[in-house]
Order: sequence, then structure tokens, then C-alpha cells
Amino acid sequence: MENEIKIDDSSDNAEEITSAPMATHSNLPLIITLVALITYFGFQTVALLAERGNLGQVKASQEGPLQEAQKIQSQFRALVTKTGELADKGHTGAKMVMEGLQRQGMGMAGPAKAPEKSSEKTEAKPAK
Repeated sequence: MENEIKIDDSSDNAEEITSAPMATHSNLPLIITLVALITYFGFQTVALLAERGNLGQVKASQEGPLQEAQKIQSQFRALVTKTGELADKGHTGAKMVMEGLQRQGMGMAGPAKAPEKSSEKTEAKPAK
């Protein structure tokens, strides 16, 4: 009897194995993921190309004002140079202008003399 029971158990296991659902080899999740990634990267590429075009237009619109600013800057440098030469020759008005420009940080760094600072400003303060 024991033999019969064992045989019956083995036949139940065989039925369980055959009654298990068969695994399908569906690639649908992989395909959906790949399509989503391709769509995402495509959208990002189009958005970046649009931004690049916009930046190109902004740069082109700033070319004119940039050239004007460079022209004015060169004129200012020439004016400061001439004023510095006058100040070196002793013109009092030119000296005052150069001192004012140097206080604002726009003076010449070359041949023009820096204004002398009073001893009160140059004294070192004790650290606490």
C-alpha cells in the first residue's frame, strides 16, 4: 500500500507541472520602454534645437549694440589718455578730473599719477 500511495503522489506532481500556465515570451514591456525613451530623447532634441535657434537670434540682435559699446569705450579711453596728458603737464582742471575718475576706478593705470591719500586713510586699524 505504501507503494501505491507513493505512485499516486508522483502522478499528482506530474499533473501540477502540466497544469501550470506556460510562460509567454512577450517583449511588449521592452518595446513600450524603448518607444518611450525614443520619444523622450526626440522631444528633448527638438526643444534644444529650438533653444539654440533662439539664442542665435538673441546673439545676432546684440551685435550692433556691442559694437557701439566698444566704439564708445575706445573713445572714452582716448579721452582719458588726453586728459591724463594734460594733468601731467600741470592743468589743474585735468588733475581734478583724473582724481575723480581714479576714485571711481576708471582712471588710467599708466603714466597718470595716483592721487595721494591722506595719512588718516592709510593708517592700519588694530584687529580685534
